[in-house]
Amino acid sequence: MRITDPKALRALAHPLRFDLIELLGAFGSMTAAECARRLGTGQATCSFHLRLLAKYGFVEAAAPSRDGRERPWRLTDLEQSWSSDAGPAVDQLERVFIQREAERMLGWVERSRAEPSRWLDAAFLGGATVPLTPTELVSVRGGLRAVLEPYVCRLGDPDAWPTDARLVRVLLSAVPVQAGEPTNEPEGGSHGND
Repeated sequence: MRITDPKALRALAHPLRFDLIELLGAFGSMTAAECARRLGTGQATCSFHLRLLAKYGFVEAAAPSRDGRERPWRLTDLEQSWSSDAGPAVDQLERVFIQREAERMLGWVERSRAEPSRWLDAAFLGGATVPLTPTELVSVRGGLRAVLEPYVCRLGDPDAWPTDARLVRVLLSAVPVQAGEPTNEPEGGSHGND
């Protein structure tokens, strides 16, 4: 889903709405009550935000439960993207997105020592500063997405997950370094903890 409507961009710019989209993407159709239990928030709050997401086409009503009393929701598309030149609405959306991701990474740092060693050894934070043209950067983005594709196919069907699988957030970001900005890295880039 490519988002261009400023109102839809502003509607998405809320941490709980990002959480709901991620939850429905990972587990498939869920009711507001199920979302609330997983996210540790109120059912009415989830219901409100799901209705707002539906208004802008991010989610829709799924097939009703067998008894028809529960109203499950599902994503209309596993991927949401937006143009970075869409003005103030996209600036707000990207700030919320980046803040949410930064809090998630910092949360990992805080709790990582309590994680099982196999997860501690598998997780990584890192980066590289490398010289690329815009065309090469598009190619890098495509290659990284291709690496993730076999795992993205599991989304929405927890029964297809291996028994020891957990949701893992893989953040992909590539932004040009400002001209003259010090990188504090040796020539050729840095790979951090990967």
